Amino acid sequence: MDDGTASRGEVLLSVDGLTKSYGAVRALKGVSVEVRRGSVHAVVGENGAGKSTLIKIVSGAESADAGRISFDGAPVAMASTNAAMGLGIATVYQEPQLFADLTVAENIFVGREIVRGGRIDWRAQSERVRTLLADLGLPERYADRQVGDLSVAAQQQVSIAKAMAGEARLLILDEPSAILTDNEIDILFALVRRLVARGVAVIYISHRLDELFRVTDTVTVMRDGDIVGTYPTDDLSVREIAEMMVGHELANDRPDRDAPDGEPLLSLRGLGRGDLFHDIDVDVAAGEIVALYGLVGSGVDEIAKTLYGVERPTAGTIAVAGRPVDVRNPRAAQRSRLAMLPSDRKHQGVFAFQSIAFNITTGHAHRFRRFGFLMDRARENTVAKDLMAKLAVKAPGPRTPLNALSGGNQQKVVLARQLVERPDVLVLEEPTQGVDVGAKEEIHRLVTELAEQGTAILVVTADLPEALRIADRLVVVRQGTTTVEFGPTARQADVLAAAAGDTGSEDAA
Repeated sequence: MDDGTASRGEVLLSVDGLTKSYGAVRALKGVSVEVRRGSVHAVVGENGAGKSTLIKIVSGAESADAGRISFDGAPVAMASTNAAMGLGIATVYQEPQLFADLTVAENIFVGREIVRGGRIDWRAQSERVRTLLADLGLPERYADRQVGDLSVAAQQQVSIAKAMAGEARLLILDEPSAILTDNEIDILFALVRRLVARGVAVIYISHRLDELFRVTDTVTVMRDGDIVGTYPTDDLSVREIAEMMVGHELANDRPDRDAPDGEPLLSLRGLGRGDLFHDIDVDVAAGEIVALYGLVGSGVDEIAKTLYGVERPTAGTIAVAGRPVDVRNPRAAQRSRLAMLPSDRKHQGVFAFQSIAFNITTGHAHRFRRFGFLMDRARENTVAKDLMAKLAVKAPGPRTPLNALSGGNQQKVVLARQLVERPDVLVLEEPTQGVDVGAKEEIHRLVTELAEQGTAILVVTADLPEALRIADRLVVVRQGTTTVEFGPTARQADVLAAAAGDTGSEDAA
């Protein structure tokens, strides 16, 4: 590997005035930024800020509508990912992009095999990979191991080694620490520092603002498709970065209602599942809306599935109305009067080619049978019509195929299913994911109405504006456990800062 220390500090990548639109949505609005050799340059921003679009253009996965890119002092056209890799630009994603059934050596050389006499020289490839791994400070024994047998952290290291085998001069790390433990993050940072010392430039994308101060030199903050500013990392704090990401406080358009203050209807104590999350303590009273909020990799996504019995907890207790319940599967959750709206509507929530009525009543067939086995279609239609009216589902009738509806109406049908047997507790996992603004407002209204009727509602989300919009209380999940709690007047930047590692948020309850 070439030693690039002689040119460290010089501009390697220059992006000038990049614009990109997807229909009426302007993802980038004239973005300009420079990345220097031998440095770690963080790019941060909320979801939708434009980070992913910028990285896709730099890595050749997308083309810009306008603007210029220069690499190593020369104008370049990123026509494809192969063109970018040919220049020495490589991207390593949060989920390793490797072939699990191949060895590490085979993965590193796939598409660029060492061939002698018309055959792949396996020994030469293995020796070359061992040298590369040693050069990067990684275990040489990885070379002949099958990738599927390695930990996620080790697979990520292999992904970086693969990039460096292609002589990468600019390495883009997209949320690299989101699925790693603290010890694994330390190993990752040590590898990054080793690369930077050799003159490699690193673009580092992360929601974990606290870790920027451990590994980055420069921070670029994005908001709404534009650059807010670029600063030396040491000149900022977690709170200042969070404030710039948010920009200004959103108008307080929360529903005007009094939050209940009674005994908890849902109570979680010490809930945990393996290494994914632990010591989760949350109470939700009847008529209360509580949000669990966490950044990517915080563990918050796994909590909802455990509450509904999709996965089994390994520690702690779940109680409904003061009674411990064993939620071993979704049917057991229903019997405990606990319902859930899943986030992955397409794969977990709908039967696209079936009718609205079928999608509403599925899972509740025992309530619509006559003589023990015949379905009472008339009653099924009546219940479906009533719930369609209550939730303002826009469709010709209950026998309309679900795939004929918009995403927002499909989401309301999935929500209607949870209300067939009126639950005491409703868990909403990313309730408005993938729906338009109008549908989002309708779903928020429905959630508020359900709470006012006495349902205890737990919203599990990574959408901070939504959490602040509808929740009476917000509990931050960080590094797999519940941390700071905020009341209804919480500031967006304070919550974001707490989720990213700042424990001194002023408005914490």
